[in-house]
Amino acid sequence: MNQTIRLFLVVLLFSSCISQKRLTYFQGEPSDKKLEIYSTKPYQIQVDDILYINIKANNPELVAIFNNTDQTRTTQNINASDLYFSGYSVDNHGMINLPVVGEMNVLGYTADQIKEKLTQRLEVYFNPESELFVEVKLAGIKYTIVGEVGSTGTKTINQNRLNIVEAVANAGDISITGNKQGVEVFRLEDDVLKKYTVDMTQIAAFDSDVFQILPNDIISVPPLKQKSWGTGTNAVQTLTTLLSVFSLLTSTYLLTKTL
Repeated sequence: MNQTIRLFLVVLLFSSCISQKRLTYFQGEPSDKKLEIYSTKPYQIQVDDILYINIKANNPELVAIFNNTDQTRTTQNINASDLYFSGYSVDNHGMINLPVVGEMNVLGYTADQIKEKLTQRLEVYFNPESELFVEVKLAGIKYTIVGEVGSTGTKTINQNRLNIVEAVANAGDISITGNKQGVEVFRLEDDVLKKYTVDMTQIAAFDSDVFQILPNDIISVPPLKQKSWGTGTNAVQTLTTLLSVFSLLTSTYLLTKTL
């Protein structure tokens, strides 16, 4: 009986500890092939995106009606709540509505294409001497992250591009009980929800189709089995738990023998 219990505890001890390989990011050597992570095609605007549009001219009063944000502030210090109220939101039909210009379809267009399209519309109202300048940007990248990370929730990053490493780091990193080998990314593509899995312990994560996070992506970091077992995340914690279990089993065994 005692020998069986000891054997069981030894097996449980070694099987419940989290190995170094499951804790370390980006193992292995990078390949020689050219990575395309920063040369992917520009993002195409989707429904519910928010656009930051800034229009300037040599006479600020001429363009004041178009600009909802304080012109003394930059995009770096405008937060997500500011842009929600002052940016131009893309409706369910892919349209934005601007003063004087009216409705304009932006669905599927890149920021540069929208800039060109808007400039053409505005040139009707301005002469060449006005020195018209139009700036169009995606108002940050909004994504949601849940599971075994330091800070879950919906995040908005004021960048033009965001990769999964930055997204995880911004959420406080993956906890020791999080499964770095099975990070899941859920993405809506052509009205179809798709699920991708990224092994962030391997350098091949940089080659993933979802290394670049897109607006409205959902990242889920599932827990390791060790968390549900409750045996601890390292050898000391596991040994402490097993000793407690062993003590309980021994006490129970001795009690039943005396009855």
